[in-house]
Amino acid sequence: MEKDDLFKKRMTELSKKAYFRGILTFSDFLDLNEQNMLQSLSMKDTGVTVKLWGGYETAERQMAAFVPDAFCCKEDYPLACLRIEPLNRKFSDKLTHRDYLGAILNLGIDRSKIGDILMEEDSACVFCHTSLCEFLKEEICRIRHTSVKAEQITEITDFPVPKREEVSGTVASARLDSIIALAFKTSRSSVIPFIEGGKVFVNGKSVVSNGYTIKDGDIISVRGKGKFQFGSVTNKTKKDRYHVILYRYC
Repeated sequence: MEKDDLFKKRMTELSKKAYFRGILTFSDFLDLNEQNMLQSLSMKDTGVTVKLWGGYETAERQMAAFVPDAFCCKEDYPLACLRIEPLNRKFSDKLTHRDYLGAILNLGIDRSKIGDILMEEDSACVFCHTSLCEFLKEEICRIRHTSVKAEQITEITDFPVPKREEVSGTVASARLDSIIALAFKTSRSSVIPFIEGGKVFVNGKSVVSNGYTIKDGDIISVRGKGKFQFGSVTNKTKKDRYHVILYRYC
């Protein structure tokens, strides 16, 4: 059985377990491709609703909650958030997203147990499965040449949200390839392989058409490049081009 088929089978099993036992069931963290596959499964007549959450509104990696229709309590997702920061900022390396993720995975942790990693000025906030929280607090003590400490953010209301920067410019139209090229300051031809290769997601759904029209508020994720939200078309120029505003996640 192929990997995708195994994944779909697992999601179906979680759905059935939620329905027949009348309990909440949860997946591990799902990437965009897995979320897309989950949305393609027909759950309409199963007596179960699927809800996604990754710790904040626009999280890329999210857990799926399978909620029986008769269930009336709030979904309590089994995720936690840790802030990892240097013990001595003065002598710390400039750590990247890859550095933090690599240090965590080198502990033998499966990627599906780790959600988004949000970079801050000299630290990072890591979403993880609650079962790993204490382990990570004890074991994450050094990243590259930098001694670090990990502390849990205990209140959900204190969970971090990603920073965004405004990007504006003109495009011939609000086509997917044109907007991505503007967002990452590159050419349309260079982004086509990402789109045709299934690496572009709009609002969590895979889009493989270069000419797909972006709408106000759409969130576009490009694997290997980043994520941004399309703002709006502000006006049309004298050269029949469109001035647009978007917000790229830092």
